[in-house]
Amino acid sequence: MQKAMKQMGIKQTEVPDVVEVIIRTKNNEIVMKGAEVICVEMGGTKNYQVTGPETVRPISAEGSATQSQEPEVTFASSDVDLVMSQTGCDREKAIAALTATNGQPAEAILKIMTE
Repeated sequence: MQKAMKQMGIKQTEVPDVVEVIIRTKNNEIVMKGAEVICVEMGGTKNYQVTGPETVRPISAEGSATQSQEPEVTFASSDVDLVMSQTGCDREKAIAALTATNGQPAEAILKIMTE
């Protein structure tokens, strides 16, 4: 497989010693601690493939969750996705419900359904 990729001009290398990967969106940060990162070089461009467990944390009004004075609250992405799929709400509402219910997905779902 590696030989075939090399013949096609594709180089794949693992990024060593990755501690944490953070993806910032407008409203959230997706944090992946202990992620495996692979750099794929092809046609003069680099693409990064990130795999591993993730948590989602809201970004504060100051612009970054890491700058907030409040303690950071993180939820597993699977919990946020579960609340969203069961209630049809958006990500922000799911995170707000999880925050209000101390991260309990079942309680967050019930909270949204009874609103």
